[in-house]
Amino acid sequence: MKRNLILIAIVVPILVFGGMYLRDLVRRTFFENRQRPEAEMQTQLQQQALQSEANTQVSVTLFFPDYGTGSLVEEGREIAFAPNDADRIRQVVLALVSGSQQGHASALPAGTVLRAVFLTSDGTAYLDFSNDISQNLPVGIESETLAVYSVVDSLATDIPAVKRVKFLIQGQEAETLNGHVDLTGIYTPNLTWAGRPAAGIANNTN
Repeated sequence: MKRNLILIAIVVPILVFGGMYLRDLVRRTFFENRQRPEAEMQTQLQQQALQSEANTQVSVTLFFPDYGTGSLVEEGREIAFAPNDADRIRQVVLALVSGSQQGHASALPAGTVLRAVFLTSDGTAYLDFSNDISQNLPVGIESETLAVYSVVDSLATDIPAVKRVKFLIQGQEAETLNGHVDLTGIYTPNLTWAGRPAAGIANNTN
């Protein structure tokens, strides 16, 4: 009788944890993997829609993370810029989401959706992202900081009208990006992350 109780005490936890693992495996295999191509397809369609309204092919500078050095690296890209700044902001962010063409780390998680853009007269760009920007981002203050400044520095460098950036998630102000970097303030460009001079550069302001 005692041996049977011991056997039950061993087998039951194994079955419970095995069932939980199997459920998680099924979810990741059949649902998350299915959603990722759909999100990537949506990004491609958004890019195509914006390019169809574009007038001018321009050279832009995108900034991608280099986790080995804890800095940003520059990458040139040709983009057929749309006529207005709000759509240009979308184009630059979509280019960051689509990833580097030179093998650099991703600036933003694949499938991240820029839900809305609002550019004020004083140069503040309000960017409303989907939850993907935080849920699928590598954990850590460095990855979050580089993600923020990859967006801010790319936009400020390529679109003169953008002076600062405010991040929103699902239409709401978020306290942090993924538990580390403060999103309650407004970010101004900081090109020292890319090894450029610090003159005239400010950090997060509240």
